[in-house]
Amino acid sequence: MRILIATITAGGGHLAAAAALEEAWRASRPDDVLEKIDLLKFFSPLHRKIHSDGYLQLVERAPELWGMVFAKTDNPKVARTMNKLKRLFPSNSRHKFERHVKAFKPDVVLCTHYLPLELLGHRRKKNDCPAPMTVSVITDFEAHALWMDPCVNLYCVAAEETKARLVARGAAAENIVATGIPIAAKFTTKIDPKAVRKQYGLRDDMRVMLVLSGGFGMGPVAEILEQLDKVSEEFQTIVVTGRNEELRRDLAAQDRKHPTHVLGFASNMHELMAISDLVITKPGGLTSSEALAMGKPLFILNPIPGQEAANSDFLLERGAAGKVNRVEDLPYRIEQLLGSKKLTQMATAAKALGRPSAAKTVCAEVIKRFKAQA
Repeated sequence: MRILIATITAGGGHLAAAAALEEAWRASRPDDVLEKIDLLKFFSPLHRKIHSDGYLQLVERAPELWGMVFAKTDNPKVARTMNKLKRLFPSNSRHKFERHVKAFKPDVVLCTHYLPLELLGHRRKKNDCPAPMTVSVITDFEAHALWMDPCVNLYCVAAEETKARLVARGAAAENIVATGIPIAAKFTTKIDPKAVRKQYGLRDDMRVMLVLSGGFGMGPVAEILEQLDKVSEEFQTIVVTGRNEELRRDLAAQDRKHPTHVLGFASNMHELMAISDLVITKPGGLTSSEALAMGKPLFILNPIPGQEAANSDFLLERGAAGKVNRVEDLPYRIEQLLGSKKLTQMATAAKALGRPSAAKTVCAEVIKRFKAQA
């Protein structure tokens, strides 16, 4: 088989899901021809910068505006109209992608972002060559309308609730499978928490708070640490600042009441989560799925309107997370958690929701359906 995994840089989650699918597919079918592409490679330098930096700037500086755009476009009719309008205008990047697909001749295209779907749908309408089996791998717990396209043969979604939303919007139930969101295989490995704690000089008799800023080092991490210092209960903190080196240096230079370890970009998130009692983070689909796979409860602070708010609602409704909308409310809520059985109950709920083998499940489902139609 010839497999194309198509994604685009728009936050780290879409890339991580694509990498997880590549890993799982190569493990199960090493002889297949597989390519993973980031559609940014087909953009002009200016278009690339606007697309990759624009989203981050928008959600950080004007989250309410992003929430409005998200809500206005979250309608299948509106999404279809937008795509039709875009197809009326020439696009060099679209033509480059179409030429690439035509040359590669994939049997299956796995999409971990909705943009490739719009481009594949445009290509299928031209009907100039056989259409590959197209899979929409949705990377949040709620499916935005832009993930839906007539060219999609299979939807792989986070949960049964996500499937129900797509069915309500007109997708055929038999073409939707609740696989979970694909995460790396390392989140299924057995880890020795004592060894990891020793590696970072952490005490075994004290709880660990894991504070995440995301791969790009966004969010009010400094304010979170300042508020955590007001908590009277004893714990130790690990902070991951991602690729934001300036933030890492600033935080590392500060003294804290609670023992605090400040890290930059971490490739061993599975180990950090394994030793943590609570993950304080933005509720991105991938980070949330990784924590659930490890059975770790989440604490969410002021989620971005749109997909983060939807993910937050999903986790809160199922008892796997807590949430505050203002950072100053954090000390009281953390003390409540640490002084009750609620933290253990949240961990149990998180473990029940976790789908650590989601990437394998997606690949197995795609292979089964491709063979059935061959």
